[in-house]
Amino acid sequence: MLFRLLFGVFGFFLMVVGFCYLIIYINLFSFGYTIDEYFSYLVTRYECWLLIVGIVIEIFVIFGKGKSNVKCL
Repeated sequence: MLFRLLFGVFGFFLMVVGFCYLIIYINLFSFGYTIDEYFSYLVTRYECWLLIVGIVIEIFVIFGKGKSNVKCL
């Protein structure tokens, strides 16, 4: 239980960091980047991959099967 909670907080932290960088890099549009150039730049930056990694961790935490203490007769 505690492990899932800590893992969930870690995934949330990664999502926040990745999303912040995603928003920061929106300033590239003011330099004349197009949408295609913007997304091709985001793919090359590891900071933006933290958003996807955080989302995957959160999916595993939320939908993963936990240990069941219920014993069947």
